[in-house]
Amino acid sequence: MPTQTILVTGGAGYIGSHTVLQLLLGGYKVFALDNFDNSSEAAIARVKTLAGEFANNLSFQKLDLRDREGLQKVFSSTKFDAVIHFAGLKAVGESVEKPLLYFDNNLIGTIVLFEVMAANGCKKLVFSSSATVYGWPEKVPCTEEFPLSAANPYGRTKLIIEEICRDIYRADSNWKIMLLRYFNPVGAHPSGYIGEDPRGIPNNLMPFVQQVAVGRRPALTVFGNDYKTSDGTGVRDYIHVVDLADGHIAALRKLDDTKIGCEVYNLGTGKGTSVLEMVKAFEKASGKKIPLAMAGRRRGDAEVVYASTEKAQKELNWKAKYGVDEMCRDQWNWASKNPYGYGGSEDSSK
Repeated sequence: MPTQTILVTGGAGYIGSHTVLQLLLGGYKVFALDNFDNSSEAAIARVKTLAGEFANNLSFQKLDLRDREGLQKVFSSTKFDAVIHFAGLKAVGESVEKPLLYFDNNLIGTIVLFEVMAANGCKKLVFSSSATVYGWPEKVPCTEEFPLSAANPYGRTKLIIEEICRDIYRADSNWKIMLLRYFNPVGAHPSGYIGEDPRGIPNNLMPFVQQVAVGRRPALTVFGNDYKTSDGTGVRDYIHVVDLADGHIAALRKLDDTKIGCEVYNLGTGKGTSVLEMVKAFEKASGKKIPLAMAGRRRGDAEVVYASTEKAQKELNWKAKYGVDEMCRDQWNWASKNPYGYGGSEDSSK
């Protein structure tokens, strides 16, 4: 089979950079785009280093998806077999404060992308969705058939883009679309060379834990310890970012199936882990004590959310390989080698 060329939007981001690397190692050619809104140019340079002999199969351009002319130039220069669409703003709290920013960036950028794809005859897409589209599930595990709702503007952008994808397919059955609903991506590449480097105060548990461990923050704030769970803290389905990246490659392969239309898959481990269990596993991996500060529940947080992964196992032939211990080991390896992320110093990480 000839080498496929994949366009990856948001390719310098946390999940994007790991997926670009796995694609390169899997023999794909990759053209990555990113506007560096919440990512670093250093991630692309490091992906090239890790890709070794495959580094020459990576092209990169700084571009905002809302730049239609710039995006059209990219499509004019290269024929793409498929697109993996990660690009988007993703901080829940910020989306509540600045909904228009999120609708402008996530929705307009995506619509421009889809229009340019259609104009250039590229109708194969893997979309980075989120378990946030399940809102507050009434039961677990979450299956792909659960009712959908959004608890915040960020989640609403994911929900709307999923609906756009379904409508596009209904209007033109030549489209083949994979909607991947991720649960909670954590960890880093085992080399410790690429990982998660959020700007400002981290929005998610593990980057916050890692910043406490390296001395950047005094304590981890735990929101809610009175849930009806084994230790009172919220339960989530954490998935290793490398497993998640491999899930995208499994989805890409599935796009070659003639029977595919617009399909949705959960990517998780199918197991729930509480906040305190995760902290304990990280303490074991790092040898560091994580001081805790207990706080009230956060508005909009669900009690227990984890995935049913049977559909992905059966239809994509994909299953998460790594458990919580490996997630924490690799997260600590990245944090200890890069305590201030890609910037490398306290000043550059702000």
